[in-house]
Amino acid sequence: MNLKTIPYQVVKSIAFVCFIAVFLNSCIDKIPGGDARKVSADPKERVKKNLEEGRGFTLNNAFGNTSRGVFEFASSNELWRASLDVIDFMPLSSVNYSGGIIISDWYSSEQNLNESIKISIRFLTNEIRSDALDIKVFKKICNGSLVNCKITENQNDVETELKKQILKKATIYKEENKKKPKNNLFKTN
Repeated sequence: MNLKTIPYQVVKSIAFVCFIAVFLNSCIDKIPGGDARKVSADPKERVKKNLEEGRGFTLNNAFGNTSRGVFEFASSNELWRASLDVIDFMPLSSVNYSGGIIISDWYSSEQNLNESIKISIRFLTNEIRSDALDIKVFKKICNGSLVNCKITENQNDVETELKKQILKKATIYKEENKKKPKNNLFKTN
């Protein structure tokens, strides 16, 4: 068979198939679950194991985008910024933007060391509205020593006042963002 008689498209197709075969062959060891001896045949067990290991499929993973994006936009969320600013005097024990929760550590003023409060702010939506936040304030009262303490959920105006301050500050941040000039990345001179 003479190579001159074979059409160019056929040669190109054969070369492409050979390239794909070599590429896939080099990836066989890297495919998770590729070894049938190590993976259960029961799909329910495989799903359970994958969930425990935090594996899953997303379109970001399919196209090679490994950035999670969880913390990339935390500073542009007005409610998030306002909440952190309002309780900035308190030490924080847990802050999770992707989980939508801020938990402060126990805080007591210098006037009364036997009483302390803890604040939990849960974000139900990113929109600036009154039902966007679930705020809980806990109060710990100790009598003399830290051994005998009573913790209760504080049902007073502190939650309402915190929510009002956060929403007010978030609205101010949103208005400031509207006034900022937008950078046009595709602007031509």
